[in-house]
Amino acid sequence: MTRKIGLFTGSFDPVTLGHMDIIERASQLFDQLFVGVFYNRHKNGLVPIDQRVEWLEQLTERLGNVEVLVSTEELVVEVARRHQVTHLVRGLRGSQDLEYEASFDFYNRNLAPELDTVYLLAKPDYKYVSSSGVRELLAFKADFSAYVPALVQKELERKSDQ
Repeated sequence: MTRKIGLFTGSFDPVTLGHMDIIERASQLFDQLFVGVFYNRHKNGLVPIDQRVEWLEQLTERLGNVEVLVSTEELVVEVARRHQVTHLVRGLRGSQDLEYEASFDFYNRNLAPELDTVYLLAKPDYKYVSSSGVRELLAFKADFSAYVPALVQKELERKSDQ
């Protein structure tokens, strides 16, 4: 029987409870799940890349089949092939996300027809949670604790106090 290997990618800047929900649910669907921190090294993010990776590794440690990897300026399908991925995993919060993701799926299918994409709908509690929303709340020193894991909250609050 062929192993099912998933790849869930994002910038995770910062990691949200919505991200974690998708990771946890996807880990139950696949024999192995890679969580790919994809970023553009020419853009400055809020959270340094090594911190995002560390958070994800700590947050997924209890999930025995999840591995975090990093990629910069590389196509998702190239990373997927290198890791023998069978399915790309994407989270959808609503119809706008579906349109956005469909455009990527078009190219991914043409570049790597052997890969299929699995879409997981956000749970209602996370439908409007986004990293950009968390960054906005943080910038205005508003409470963002309901949208990120406690580990991430503590670190972001500590950094904003400096």
